[in-house]
Amino acid sequence: METGRRTVAAAMFVGALGLSVLNAPTAQAADTGITVSDIVINNGKPIVVGTTKVVEPPISFNIALPAGYSTADAFRYDAFPFLYHGSMQTAADTGENYIGPGGYTCYERDAKHARCEGNLYIDPHPSRDHVDSNSDATTWKVGVSLKLFKADGGLKTAERETRSTTVQLKRAAKVTTNASPEPVTKGKTITVTGKVTRANWGTKKYDAYGRCTVSLQFRAKGADTFKTVKKATAGSTGGLKTTVTASVDGYYRWVYYGNSTTGVATGTADYIDVR
Repeated sequence: METGRRTVAAAMFVGALGLSVLNAPTAQAADTGITVSDIVINNGKPIVVGTTKVVEPPISFNIALPAGYSTADAFRYDAFPFLYHGSMQTAADTGENYIGPGGYTCYERDAKHARCEGNLYIDPHPSRDHVDSNSDATTWKVGVSLKLFKADGGLKTAERETRSTTVQLKRAAKVTTNASPEPVTKGKTITVTGKVTRANWGTKKYDAYGRCTVSLQFRAKGADTFKTVKKATAGSTGGLKTTVTASVDGYYRWVYYGNSTTGVATGTADYIDVR
């Protein structure tokens, strides 16, 4: 956690609204002189979202202020990163394809510079526009919103800028595992089944995910790590089935390693007693 005098804290829960956060009258849109740099979102990793749970990926960034402004007067400026895809203007005007911060705190480094830390806020609830279509599982661009305020609190100028940084949003996946028979005689066949599903952001349910490649892993009793022993392709309804030969006691699980639109999923390990 960054240390130093706290200069400003923000808590903005942005869904379909977004408007008061981003919009600025066209006549006032001009260079603010604020610099936002060193933006890091979710530690550089893809963001995986399911169908019900709010996801709050960490963000951090630096702010440098123009002449005439000081970090000691936090109410005179506002600057933060956000995610969008498609048109920035459309995202700003409608809140569609826009993801903003849930909250962040800035720590003063000196009169002109601050380090900010917080999180984005992604709510898959149907009342939100954050992820309401499977087409949202794509590459999102990073923008920044910048504002300067007059001494009386009125808006002086505002602008939005895009950055070269991008973030991948992915649909969450799930996989189940069942190994049988239990117990099993050494040398006999173990059948391992399961099913792969992934989030459908349109229906807010998990649908069968067929034709994907999944790894079967095994960890012997007393061992520390799982090792891949086989790979299988899920059927059209997401079903998994393969066989292995019983050798020692241990745990089996299916693992799906994800792709450009779908996150990693690891099944709960199923223990087999070999006799």
